[in-house]
Amino acid sequence: MRLLETQGISINFGGLKAVDEVDTHIDEGEIVSLIGPNGAGKTTFFNLITGFLRPTKGKVFYLGKELTGLPAHQIAANGMVRTFQKTNIFSEVTVKEGICIGFHMKRKCGIWQILLNGRAAKREHSEIEERTSEILSFTGLTSWAGFRGKNLPYGKQRILEIAVALAAYPRLLLLDEPATGLNPKETQELIDLIRRVREERGVTVCLIEHNMKVVIGISNRIIVLNYGKKITDGTPEEISKDKAVIEAYLGRGFANA
Repeated sequence: MRLLETQGISINFGGLKAVDEVDTHIDEGEIVSLIGPNGAGKTTFFNLITGFLRPTKGKVFYLGKELTGLPAHQIAANGMVRTFQKTNIFSEVTVKEGICIGFHMKRKCGIWQILLNGRAAKREHSEIEERTSEILSFTGLTSWAGFRGKNLPYGKQRILEIAVALAAYPRLLLLDEPATGLNPKETQELIDLIRRVREERGVTVCLIEHNMKVVIGISNRIIVLNYGKKITDGTPEEISKDKAVIEAYLGRGFANA
């Protein structure tokens, strides 16, 4: 099933075409990597499909429904959930509290029900506590539950971002450079978690990533951007042999690596 499709999606900042008529798609069950040199338009593309920017032209479809121009919170509520490059979003709250915050879009009780602490509010609170414990266990963060986000090792901060995103019940999870700054052990932990998110929770994943070992090792398909345009997409094997990709991004040495 096709989860996401873009048709000619573009955005201009003054005279600069940051994303230029990109046609692409993501199918359910895939792990897709979006790669390209710095300034290629990768994060801007994420911002366009998740409602943080409005396209100059083009359309975004999710599960066959056009979402172009919808605000970010409505798109996230439909199951397209993203993380950001910054790791300090939940720095001042505990790991457990941060994950609980991730449930806010799915809460059914209103503010007065919560303040009065009625039966429905208590039941919902109990469900959130149970779900939070499950996510802590799934992501390996149980022993860190009482720590503030800023006091976690950097690798665990990256894992926390994914844990908070999982609380929003994603169907399509978009990760913006999740392996940046990680050491080899932390990188492998991240790779294992992303695979488990897809295999055990049935969540489709798209990630922006510069670490080509991660990209080649985890992706079913790779989409390549350069100067805002899509150069090509294909399997890791196809991409690693593509002359245009090697020239634009991977470098000549990659083909002989």
